[in-house]
Amino acid sequence: MLSLEDIKIEWSEQASFRISDSRIICIDPYNVGKWEKVDIILITHPHYDHCSISDITKLVKDDTVILAPPDCKDKLTFFKGEIKIVKPNMNLDICGVEIETIPAYNITKSFHPKGKEWVGYVIKIDTKRIYHAGDTDLIQEMYDLKDIDLALLPVGGTYTMDANSAAKVANAIRPKIAIPMHYGTVVGKREDAVTFRDLCKVKVEIL
Repeated sequence: MLSLEDIKIEWSEQASFRISDSRIICIDPYNVGKWEKVDIILITHPHYDHCSISDITKLVKDDTVILAPPDCKDKLTFFKGEIKIVKPNMNLDICGVEIETIPAYNITKSFHPKGKEWVGYVIKIDTKRIYHAGDTDLIQEMYDLKDIDLALLPVGGTYTMDANSAAKVANAIRPKIAIPMHYGTVVGKREDAVTFRDLCKVKVEIL
């Protein structure tokens, strides 16, 4: 677990994070164990390790709000609460949390096509801005990110950026802290997280 002043950040596996202050947000829940119910769930795209119905079922309550791209909707029909469909470059206010949707796609791979309009997120809690990149390569849109306090970046390669590309992102946008993700389960090893840390010129926390 990492604390960013009054905000707590926990990682389970892959791209799954729990971010909490007085509200609880979960991004791409996967193998969440006994995490408690949440206020907001953010889904980046419909792949099984990012839009895991068994995990989402554990976390939702009647007033949970789910944000997800359009092609996740058919997987979420079990949930009778509020679902907001998102595409890149949207700005929303959910439960007093400012959320921006950021493009996330592959450039030289076919796993996450740009045309699918899948997303990453920038979440603003109080004055802190947290960027979750989703499954993506190093893309030009990342260089427009400003004032990021915490960046959650994939490092495992194959389906996403590798450690070298992720370090380039971190060194360009200069978050106060960077956390590597998307390794150790489906693809990538802890060594990728260590390589990322070694290449970064910003503070890195490996969870």
